[in-house]
Amino acid sequence: MHCKDSNRHNAKHCVGSVLALLLLAVAPLHAAQVDSQRDIFKRVYETVELGDWSPVDGLSVSERQLLEGYVLWPDLRAAWLRANLGDVPDAEINAFLGQHGMLKPARQLRYRYALLLAKQGRFADFRSLYEQFYQGQGVARLDCLALRADIETGHLAGVSARAIDLWLVGTSQAIECDPVFDYLKDNRLLGPVEHRKRFDLAIDEREFQLARWLAKQIDEEHQEQAALWIQAQGNPERFLNQNDTRRNSETYREQLVYAAERLTYRNPELAARLWKKIERRYGFAEEQKLRTRRHIALWTARDNLPDGYRLLTKLPTAAQNDEVLRWRARTSLRDDNWARLLLDINAMSESERTSEEWQYWQAIALKRTRKVAEAEAMLTDLSKERSYYGFLAADELGKEYALLDSHVAAGQSALSALAAMPNLVRARELFLTGLDGRGRSEWDAALKGFDESQKLRAAILADRWGWHSRAIATIASLGRFDDLTIRYPLPWKREFEIHSSAAQIAATWAYGVARSESLFMRDVRSSAGAIGVMQLMPATGKDVARGIKMPYSGLATLTDPESNIRLGTSYLGQMAERFGGNQVLATAAYNAGPHRVNRWLPENGSEDARVWIETIPFNETRKYVKRVLAAQAIFHWRMTGQLRRVTVDLQRVSATAETRLASR
Repeated sequence: MHCKDSNRHNAKHCVGSVLALLLLAVAPLHAAQVDSQRDIFKRVYETVELGDWSPVDGLSVSERQLLEGYVLWPDLRAAWLRANLGDVPDAEINAFLGQHGMLKPARQLRYRYALLLAKQGRFADFRSLYEQFYQGQGVARLDCLALRADIETGHLAGVSARAIDLWLVGTSQAIECDPVFDYLKDNRLLGPVEHRKRFDLAIDEREFQLARWLAKQIDEEHQEQAALWIQAQGNPERFLNQNDTRRNSETYREQLVYAAERLTYRNPELAARLWKKIERRYGFAEEQKLRTRRHIALWTARDNLPDGYRLLTKLPTAAQNDEVLRWRARTSLRDDNWARLLLDINAMSESERTSEEWQYWQAIALKRTRKVAEAEAMLTDLSKERSYYGFLAADELGKEYALLDSHVAAGQSALSALAAMPNLVRARELFLTGLDGRGRSEWDAALKGFDESQKLRAAILADRWGWHSRAIATIASLGRFDDLTIRYPLPWKREFEIHSSAAQIAATWAYGVARSESLFMRDVRSSAGAIGVMQLMPATGKDVARGIKMPYSGLATLTDPESNIRLGTSYLGQMAERFGGNQVLATAAYNAGPHRVNRWLPENGSEDARVWIETIPFNETRKYVKRVLAAQAIFHWRMTGQLRRVTVDLQRVSATAETRLASR
């Protein structure tokens, strides 16, 4: 480009063009530098986190300079300091905290440093840190250490009241609170009143072992109460059979209600028989009667027992709620009683009745009762939705699915400006270096201060970075559901295709499971302990690995995406084989376990898969199966450009002799 024109406009344009070219030239250089920094960080981090700094000392001068200029350098230093906390001089720790104190790794270091100071008996230093950063934050562990510091240093003003507040909880407190509670006992500040208050709180939390321990400090009556609660919890059938009218009291009646509730989960019919006998013998409050009858009726219906619908309809008006009406409708569905189903749906609240679920089934019931025009009008409206029920409605009418893929967009300059924000830079690098959980935490914290337009741009950035969990979650939080590229991405496409093929299942099905399980987070762990992209329990992963002769190293294997996908698709294939190729049953088994699915199968004959799904007893599994089926249809369209109808995979549900035997 030649810039010889003296015209002001042209000169201005020329300068802008030159700057643009310079930026284009610099950007690849900067990206290459960050790539190098990231590679060095990943090379040394694991060893440094164990407390060994030698990999950093072994770097060349240029590599060390690159690493020290990296945005995650503070994370590296914090990891080493945490590992060596007892041996590092205070001055070094304080210097780091002074420089990086607002970053999350520094906050984690500060917390551990505070614990160390208290452990070492350096109460003045601990107190200073506590007052500056933790006082009033409700961290019981540190609050108790602060009280201990006050006790040790003789600053006793207000200690008793603060300590008793920490005592009065219904669960076990942090072990750091024990010396504080010992102080209260030694000074006779914990009497029967305080123990009774905490006893009641423990009972409310169903922490019966804690209640039994507390009861020893109260009286024999409370010890007996705690023992009865434990009996009701451990063997509710025996507790109900051995009911004793001589004990009749408000507490004993609540224990009987609790035992009936516990027994109902295992055997609703037995619970109903025992409750019928007991209800007449004791002066239960009306609320207790209604609550227990409703619980028994609901689980009788959930377990597909003969008396379910009758028990639900016999409930007094005061015991009726949306859940009761849902299970009335589901029981009518199971019984193929379409006229009764219409009555059940009409009895629902407006918000429930107009939900997609009941709009669909109302339309089907109308169609089955020969009100075809009304049914098709409802199905037509519903078929405009991109959802499980929308797809079922479209299938009923033979219509195309309303996939409505519409990409969100943002200007490159706005995206670049957002991507350069320090908090997002840190979050991105944590993700790209494999510290996904920490990255998610920093991402979520950063987005709290964003407006909607910034969040939308952030979702686009996350998708471009391959950080699909953040992209999906962020764009969904904005109510923007039409960009299917962002919401239904195809990460690890080659791995899903290869391993699904080996397991003789559709890759689109595996994708639907993975998205529903983890949003493609490789390191996520569920509350039950399932790990990785396809959320496998360690024991399941080990068994599957042994069966396919795959090396297995526990957590390292389950958090490796390709290994997890191979194990997950293999297990999904095993479930499909176990249930005769029935994808609905295999999907439910993947979520709830095959033994539960065996118990949910019909005793005789077969059942419409749509009805079977609708009457799965577990809310989580019912929603999960629908979510996977809808996701599979979208993934099929994304991967092939072709429509695959949900009903193709809705094979009728029946129990083979083998599955009936396995359920016993």
